[in-house]
Amino acid sequence: MRRMIAVLLMVLALPVYADEAAPAAQDPVLEQRMMRLTAELRCLVCQNQSLADSHADLAIDLKNQVRSQMLAGKSDAEIREFMVARYGDFVLYKPPLKSTTALLWAGPFMLLAAGGLALGFYLRRRRERLTESELTPEQHALAEALLRAGREGESR
Repeated sequence: MRRMIAVLLMVLALPVYADEAAPAAQDPVLEQRMMRLTAELRCLVCQNQSLADSHADLAIDLKNQVRSQMLAGKSDAEIREFMVARYGDFVLYKPPLKSTTALLWAGPFMLLAAGGLALGFYLRRRRERLTESELTPEQHALAEALLRAGREGESR
């Protein structure tokens, strides 16, 4: 029984393995430049991580492509333009303000304004529905009696 458990544990542990680190460029200055540029580019798979932070297969391929373009002598601006031409402005963490990206820049403010207007409208309607009601003479007398009884109970 112990042998079967040991074999089962070894079989279950097979998928757990570590990948080797991605090979870095021979030039540390180039590698630092590549990391700085890929920090400005969005991972297309993860979408909330930069290429520099992502370990997705596509991100690794794109980092290698950026590295090879740098080795070919292209500037950061040329590499950025290549990525935007291929994947659109979405690949940039800070997309430029233009007609196609205006919604990305104005969208959060528009949603905030719409939420504020909706809240104001709701509160105004709520205030109109809530009217102060006067107590009837019977309810007023009952409240007075309850208050008197409470005061008498406290003084004891």
